[in-house]
Amino acid sequence: MGNRLSKIYTRTGDAGETSLADGRRVPKDHPRVEAMGEVDSLNSQLGLLLAELDEQQACRPALGELIEVLGPCQHRLFDLGGELAMPAYQALDTHEIDRLEAAIDRWNAELGPLQDFILPGGSRLIAQAHVCRSQARSAERRCQQLQAIEALRPELLAYLNRLSDLLFVAARLIARRQGRGEVLWRAANPPA
Repeated sequence: MGNRLSKIYTRTGDAGETSLADGRRVPKDHPRVEAMGEVDSLNSQLGLLLAELDEQQACRPALGELIEVLGPCQHRLFDLGGELAMPAYQALDTHEIDRLEAAIDRWNAELGPLQDFILPGGSRLIAQAHVCRSQARSAERRCQQLQAIEALRPELLAYLNRLSDLLFVAARLIARRQGRGEVLWRAANPPA
């Protein structure tokens, strides 16, 4: 990954195609490009969540643990995007999935079992964690669509799946550490 961009615009994409790192030219709506875009959107949303966690950490130090766990995820998402852009490149391994699972288990032990469906809300931080969770699911779906036509390493899909789980649990943990109640779903017409 030694290439550095010295010129941001190239004009080579003006006709609706882009180059992959292996030299192929594909339409900008190609499933691989769509998957790369969804991963990039997730990384951007995660960056916003991390910035807001950092701002809130001064008054709620217990949020620092979320930064420690989620911060490396931005780097791994960039690695994942690199794997999508350069199919021969491999950066993610099962260790990263294990790391997410360990955090999920640790946080779930603090939270206890989920009794009801919850809605994205309660605070800006909680809602942003849910935005990231839903964006992770979208990235996973786009990668699954790509998987249907071009094989991906299973670690990529597993990482996105586990990251969305982690972000769900993170939203619940943020609520707890902010002292906020979770917003519980109430059916319009509850079953009798």
